[in-house]
Amino acid sequence: MSFTKTTEQDSNYNHLEKMSIEELLSNINKEDKTVPNAVENALPEIENLVTVIVEKLKQGGRLFYIGAGTSGRLGILDASECPPTFGVSHDLVIGLIAGGDTAIRKAVEFAEDSQTQGWEDLQAYTISDKDVVVGIAASGTTPYVISALKACNKNNIITGCITCNANSPLSQTAQFPIEVIVGPEFVTGSSRMKAGTAQKLVLNMITTSTMIQLGHIKGNKMVDMQLSNNKLVDRGTKMIMAELNISEDEAKTLLNTYKNVRTAIKNYNNGRN
Repeated sequence: MSFTKTTEQDSNYNHLEKMSIEELLSNINKEDKTVPNAVENALPEIENLVTVIVEKLKQGGRLFYIGAGTSGRLGILDASECPPTFGVSHDLVIGLIAGGDTAIRKAVEFAEDSQTQGWEDLQAYTISDKDVVVGIAASGTTPYVISALKACNKNNIITGCITCNANSPLSQTAQFPIEVIVGPEFVTGSSRMKAGTAQKLVLNMITTSTMIQLGHIKGNKMVDMQLSNNKLVDRGTKMIMAELNISEDEAKTLLNTYKNVRTAIKNYNNGRN
């Protein structure tokens, strides 16, 4: 099967250093507009992966993201936002990056080239066949990620991937591959741009749709969100006011008592029955 890294092909633009700021911004924006269409083309594959993730999490499993560089950071970002947004445990969605936490802020040389560390990092979490592991790599060739997924396959652990090249080694390794083909980057090979945007969009889809399926949204509201700042307390108060048609003072009292929007609404309704 042929494999070409379209993400590293020559940019559709040249002489970038001669462009004005307006031209640079306009052309970057022009390229960015193509990303949602590329994601749309991958919706069936995204659905297949989300379906199996929901099944595993309902059975007590976890979701792992594993990647290097930008891809790894995006996985960690998505994982870290699940507890405050959906009120789930910090160990339900876990992001791993080649080079460890140091690599979140600073590149760790050659970390992505290891063919053993990815699996070792997963084993530190006592990974099992209850879990799902999603490899993230724009190129689809990162050894750290591919080797981890191969080890998962051998141990009957469901694997998926998000990549931006067709027919990559990563896609051929994952059981549920997602390929979002965004084409050449504005700056040749800079996959933090369109490829990174595509990966973020897909990650948003995966966790948001999964958490809705798991019951962490009511109507269209984040009723399980963590009340970690004044903005979210105010948002929670307004949710309770709208849901129960009560005053702000009553809503605040409920929220202060139960510390959770869903629980506050449930207990108010139970008290009226």
